[in-house]
Formats: sequence, structure tokens, C-alpha cells
Amino acid sequence: MKRFLVLAVLISLAACSPKNGNLPRGKASAQMDKAMSEYLQAVKDCAEDLHSIMVVQHGKVLAEHFFVPDTAHVLHSVSKTFTSTAVGFAISEGLLHLDDKIVDLFPESVPENASDTLSRITIRHLLTMNSGHGKDPTGSVRSNDGDWVRGFMEWPIEYEPGTCYCYNSLGTYVLSAAVQKVTGQKVVDYLESRLWQPLGIEKPKWLESPAGINTGGWGLYLHTEDLAKMGLCILNGGKFAGKQVIPADWVKEMSAKQVPCCPAGTNEVQMRERNVDPATSDWLQGYGYQMWRCRHNAFRADGAYGQYIIVIPEKDAVVVTTAQIGDMQEEINLIWDHILPAL
Repeated sequence: MKRFLVLAVLISLAACSPKNGNLPRGKASAQMDKAMSEYLQAVKDCAEDLHSIMVVQHGKVLAEHFFVPDTAHVLHSVSKTFTSTAVGFAISEGLLHLDDKIVDLFPESVPENASDTLSRITIRHLLTMNSGHGKDPTGSVRSNDGDWVRGFMEWPIEYEPGTCYCYNSLGTYVLSAAVQKVTGQKVVDYLESRLWQPLGIEKPKWLESPAGINTGGWGLYLHTEDLAKMGLCILNGGKFAGKQVIPADWVKEMSAKQVPCCPAGTNEVQMRERNVDPATSDWLQGYGYQMWRCRHNAFRADGAYGQYIIVIPEKDAVVVTTAQIGDMQEEINLIWDHILPAL
């Protein structure tokens, strides 16, 4: 009888433990099964090019569906949350500080006759998309083979840093460059022992600039379940499999509303002109450190064309998607309408 009880316990533990580094699977409720079926039908009805969805609650995968083979998927700006995490590690190790000025970190890239405004841009401003730029310089600067950090510094600064939100992917590249500068490692390498290994993620591909710096604001490739692991770690205050992986204070700050925000490529005036209502928009809920706040007291990592890690603390849940969808508000609306009520 004793041997039988020991065997039963071992079988139970195996069923609840990750297999081959994967998250444990749980049994969905009848309500979740119905909700998932209705959600997938709604995706079809809306002609959305969804590639995958995974729903995790109480640490277990309850629902998942793949429309395409499960290969590493381009994440676009979801990459930013991973760069922010690298910054958090560097800060916890005393290598960076939120108030470090970029001109001090990159004196070799400071243009001649730099303005006093440029000298006041800090790591905190880059994290919150508040560098003072009135327009995102990314498209113009990344098209050349020169020094992208210098290109960022040369871009016109229209506002006092910290006073105006402007979505700025090149600013995240500068964060990646800062991590590489103070650690001597590319972000993807710096995260190997700190994030990839603890989460059971195979070291991923991350695009680089001509200078050999991970692009930071884009260019990371991960599997759907890798995103779910990251979401679960953030949901649990930086813990994964019982171990503190990401500093808890950083997770709290990263996911909190630090500044007001508006969608990429727009400003507050345009939002008012278009009568965009915060009650119906997930892009007007506030911005943290390279993470967006959502309705329903949730927050997310967000990438172009429908890449999401949505963390819903009140439901102890994470919803992950990969896609090629233009209307990302419609995409997230379907999750709120169908998946959220079943959690």
C-alpha cells in the first residue's frame, strides 16, 4: 500500500510539472471549451489571420489553438518587454540606473553642439517613451548603416524629456545598446542565464543593427509557449517554477502605469480629434516600462500585427497570441468578449 501511495504521488507530481520544459496542461471547464469554440468562430467571421492562441490560468494551459506550424514567430514590439527586463536585471546588479543620462553612457555618439535638452534624456525617459521627440525616428535612422545611437541623438527634440509620450522604437534600441555597453554582452546573451534558462526557453534569434547590437524594440523570435512562460513569470511577480527570476520590484514598476499614452504614430490631439474613447480603447490606459496597460485592470506586451502577452491578474491568467492582423483593437476585443468571461 505504501509503495502504491508513493507511486500515486509521483504520478500526480509528474502531471502537474512541466514536461520537457513545457507548461503543465490543465482540463478546461465546459464554459472555457464553449468560449474557445465561439472565439475561434468569431476570428473566422472577422477574417482575422490569427496564427496561435494560448490561454493559461492558475499556472496551467487550459486552451490552445494553432493555425500555422508552431515555429519561432517574429514578435515585433513584444521584443520591447524583453529589453525592459534586461534593463531591470542591469539595474538590480548596479550596472545601470533609471536616471543615467544617455549622453554619459554614449559620449562617443553625442553630436557636436548638442542641446541641453538632449543632455537631460535618461534611461527612465526611454523606458516610458518620453524622450522629448515629437515623431518616432526609427524608420529614418534604421535605414542607414551608421551609428543608430547617434542617429537617435541627432533627431529633433521638440519637448522637454518626460513631458510628452511618443512611441519610439529606436529609443528601445538605445536601451539595448546601454545594456550591451555596461555588461559587455548583447541582450540576447545577457538574458541567457537570467531569463532564457530559468524559463526553459531555448536561446532565441534576435536581429542586430549594423553595429552588432540587438535591435531591442523589435526583431526577437519566440514560440507561443515561450511567450506564455514569460507572461506567467510576470503574472507571478517575477517568479517561475518557485524561483524568483525577474526582480519583483522591476515587474511591479514595469507593469504599472508610469505615464499617459496613445497609439503608436499618433498624439493626444489626434486622439481627441478622432473621438477615441478610453472606455473602448486599450491604447489609452497608460504605459509602463515598455508594457501597455489594458482595460479590465490588465497589462500587456504588444507587437505589431497582433502579437500579445496579455496578463490578467484578477483572473490569475495569461492570454498569448501570434498573428498577422491589422486591426489589433478588434483582435483584443474578441478576447475580452469571449475568453475573459470564461476565466
